[in-house]
Amino acid sequence: MEKYTDKVQITDNIILGGDRMVLFAGPCAAESYDICIETGTKVKTLCEALGIDYVFKSSFDKANRTSSGSYRGPSIEDGLEILSRVKKDLNVPIVTDVHESYQCAEVATVVDVLQIPAFLCRQTDLLKAAARTGKAVKVKKGQFMAPEDMKYAVDKVKGEGNDKVFLTERGASFGYHNLVVDMRSLPIMRQYSPVIFDVTHSVQQPGGMGGSSGGQREFAPFLARAAAAAGVDGFFIETHPNPKKALSDGPNMIPLDEMAEFLGMIHTYWKLSLKFL
Repeated sequence: MEKYTDKVQITDNIILGGDRMVLFAGPCAAESYDICIETGTKVKTLCEALGIDYVFKSSFDKANRTSSGSYRGPSIEDGLEILSRVKKDLNVPIVTDVHESYQCAEVATVVDVLQIPAFLCRQTDLLKAAARTGKAVKVKKGQFMAPEDMKYAVDKVKGEGNDKVFLTERGASFGYHNLVVDMRSLPIMRQYSPVIFDVTHSVQQPGGMGGSSGGQREFAPFLARAAAAAGVDGFFIETHPNPKKALSDGPNMIPLDEMAEFLGMIHTYWKLSLKFL
């Protein structure tokens, strides 16, 4: 199967598709500056020790929560202020979600990568608006999408003159409240762009706790190792100092104090895979 060979330049120092693993990680929602800076500081330190390139992730709005009563985030204004402070204080690039076309230009003034949520990966206007910012565009594969159909999402971004686009696997719907990862999707999508594996949302159980989503984080190490062996360019991991008290997606986030062991493990498998892929 032919492999996509072009690289995506995220910043002057971070290239996706090269010989260094790239990690997109942080708390699901930007609950506060304190939580973001604590998480980002710890993960950055771990990445520097391991030789991993790091992009901080957190969301100013979780527009696709199961219940309208669930916490969504601090708002675009307050959220971008938090992300801007984290970017400056940690000197790291930032990725965050956009849900509406009108958000893209404003968000792009702060972040380095615009993430298109899985449920919105077919939204043409959103993809094109993100592309027109000139920033890198990270598109999550929809839970309802065949991997080969993600070629058209890539084409929509590139059609606006932006080649800085890459895909993310996060599992496919398998009955109610369950996801399954078909590892064949990774080399299939790798024909069209670099590919990231979303460790934490692949073990999510959408709507599995009634008005909120559940998760099975105990399976995260197994899927992460399998993805590294199958061949990916990096990983997406949501982590939190105390997932039990997190305001969004706590059941599937990796506890911050477990990230050292977790990152060490997947980086070892990732480096080993370079010899065979």
